[in-house]
Amino acid sequence: MDYCKIIPCLDVKDGRLVKGVNFVELKEIGDPAENAAVYEAAGADELVFLDISATLENRKTFLDAVKRTVANISIPLTVGGGIRTVEDIQVLLDAGVSKVSINSAAVKDPQCVVEAAKKFGTEKLVIAIDTRKNSELPSGFEVVVCGGTQGTGLDAVQWAKKVESLGAGAILPTSMDADGMQTGYDLPMTRAISDAVSVPVIASGGAGTLEHLYEGVAAGHASHLLIASIAHYGLFSIKEIKEFLAGKGIKVRR
Repeated sequence: MDYCKIIPCLDVKDGRLVKGVNFVELKEIGDPAENAAVYEAAGADELVFLDISATLENRKTFLDAVKRTVANISIPLTVGGGIRTVEDIQVLLDAGVSKVSINSAAVKDPQCVVEAAKKFGTEKLVIAIDTRKNSELPSGFEVVVCGGTQGTGLDAVQWAKKVESLGAGAILPTSMDADGMQTGYDLPMTRAISDAVSVPVIASGGAGTLEHLYEGVAAGHASHLLIASIAHYGLFSIKEIKEFLAGKGIKVRR
């Protein structure tokens, strides 16, 4: 790991920035493009933009909001939500997006991951894995899709290993159970996936304190950290986050 990236996440619905708890109870925060510029100025290393209702509403990513966000920043932007085909990826990359994140479509058609990796390179491809606890599966965690509304019966750790073999350049596992709770990342899930793959894993879902962020790397073995509530609600600045992590011996870009 070169350094741990701090990556604010922009959950977007109908072109507006929102934040929820356990994937529901969404509250509007503001404009994604404006917030993106603020986070870049504050020291964010990258940004993730997730059109969270695109798959459920059976539509493509809200391109206007993506383009406005790209125009406002110079740091890398990963976009997910509603991406189903290689053509969808091409449209986003042509719009200036650095990477794409695929979730439900990868479960539905794993071959699309192979095709995308072959055409664009693994470095352009993040596979998002939404999980929930399920004691019947070997790892104890199940993959859920369509914004957490559908279970798949897939074991999250086995799926992570599978998508790595298909061409994922990074994996973004989010705990539906911990999402928005500010009680900490799901460390057992994050660690199980991080230890099972060799590509970077981005901890996501549930961080509410500086200690939670440190635990994501130290105990969750994540390479990078996704933040949402911490950033949106001004709990800690990105500068404070990086200073805290550096003080704990985590390498960050300052």
